Amino acid sequence: MAVLQCSQTLILFSAIICCALTGEPGDVLPPNIIILLMDDMGWGDLGVFGQPSKETPNLDAMAAQGMLFPNFYTANPLCSPSRAALLTGRLPVRNGFYTTNAHARNAYTPQEIMGGISKDEILLPQMLTKMDYVSKIVGKWHLGHRPQYLPLKKGFDQWFGSPNCHFGPYNNSFRPNIPVYKNGEMVGRFYEEFKIDRKTGESNLTQIYLEEALMFINVQAVMKRPFFLYWAADATHAPVYASKPFLGKSQRGRYGDAVMELDDSIGRLLKVLRLLNIENNTFVFFTSDNGAALSSGPHESGSNGPFLCGKETTFEGGMREPAIAWWPGHIKGGTVSFQLANVMDLFTTSLALAGISPPSNTILDGLDLTPVLLNQDPGELQNRPIFYYRGNELMAVRLGQYKAHYWTWSNSWEQFKTGINFCPGQEVPGVTTHIQKEHTMQPIIFHLGRDPGEKFPISVLSEEYQDALSRISPVVEQHKKTLMPGVPQLNMCDVAVMNWAPEGCESLGKCLTVPKSAPWKCDWPH
Repeated sequence: MAVLQCSQTLILFSAIICCALTGEPGDVLPPNIIILLMDDMGWGDLGVFGQPSKETPNLDAMAAQGMLFPNFYTANPLCSPSRAALLTGRLPVRNGFYTTNAHARNAYTPQEIMGGISKDEILLPQMLTKMDYVSKIVGKWHLGHRPQYLPLKKGFDQWFGSPNCHFGPYNNSFRPNIPVYKNGEMVGRFYEEFKIDRKTGESNLTQIYLEEALMFINVQAVMKRPFFLYWAADATHAPVYASKPFLGKSQRGRYGDAVMELDDSIGRLLKVLRLLNIENNTFVFFTSDNGAALSSGPHESGSNGPFLCGKETTFEGGMREPAIAWWPGHIKGGTVSFQLANVMDLFTTSLALAGISPPSNTILDGLDLTPVLLNQDPGELQNRPIFYYRGNELMAVRLGQYKAHYWTWSNSWEQFKTGINFCPGQEVPGVTTHIQKEHTMQPIIFHLGRDPGEKFPISVLSEEYQDALSRISPVVEQHKKTLMPGVPQLNMCDVAVMNWAPEGCESLGKCLTVPKSAPWKCDWPH
């Protein structure tokens, strides 16, 4: 059945390409926009950044044909808040994707979370409708799984993927397996209709996600409508998986296999853009949601290169991401930009490319990167800061080459003693602290050019320290003075809101009994 379906898809796929290539040229459309967001992939996982295993020939070629950003950051060191930031152009502390249950805690959207993206937030696909874009998300959503929070309620026209991480398998009594949606209805569940073999790591999900993306691109090319594709594949998030042709192929085990398959998929996607002759009118951006999850290592985690720690932390390894921009005929190939940039910039940049003004009466944290992309005067981008948040706390700030830590914390001693380690083999005394340590009166400052691993704090007695602090302090003061935190959406949990009976479960016979509601304050240990 699967082989027949694949063959039928390939026949249809070929027919669509034929039609697209023989169609008459029409009016010039605003550029298509594709955001390729990986899950827990680290800065050091790409060959172009020095990974010796050479698993990413297509991404390395994408960088050679486009622009590489070595100084690109996420907005939070955890999946849900970083994705909310990307799609709103706003820090999680502004858009509500944080918790006030405890100080400086990472929060996300597990099945029991009651909240999701606020109805007051304006997402990128909602804005793009102003220029008649068709929008599709493929893969992980992670901005709330209750009906009012799902993608089709927030501007997307199409969706294939899941609302949560692919954790499991569960026995569907105390916790249901995560549903997979096609548009507004579930079409199965992970580990049931959509297999993930925890023992071997085999799953065809990346291939399914690729097929969904390619069909969408081809249909929109025929229809000659601008499109936004948000491809959020999650194979590099534990439990890591890859399809059979890629298993055992890399030098790094299952994680490397997953990277190889994602790289191959991206190569095929870019090839289709060329076949359809729309590559010059399609802006593609590749990045990751947060740093590699070193706590899942060594078998199911990636590399953060020379940077300190990983996912969950506001050290460089937790928030500096691999990033490549690709737009043939517009972005000069082989360019390296050391511009400080952030995932929230993709919101503002996409609007600029589409010719849409940013939403009025909304404070945006993302800046327009088009001057950098098109080799123009960078303007306000030149001296922009990077803010490192963990939950409701501003932990650090980067300005130029200098990074000042106002709080340090890896994880608690209690968690650390159970074997949860966000900085394995990288403990830096006084820096990777296991208590929340405040440094607001005398921040720890590093020069990230000389010391990307944040191992050698600049002496507080030095002129360099005083000069750096004198420039960073007013930036922090201004930011805090103008910050208006949003209403926290990630405070309350309830077993009754889990994926027991998603829309579409009746026709599949997959509805489960919903337990009695008993809300509680979510516990966020990190």
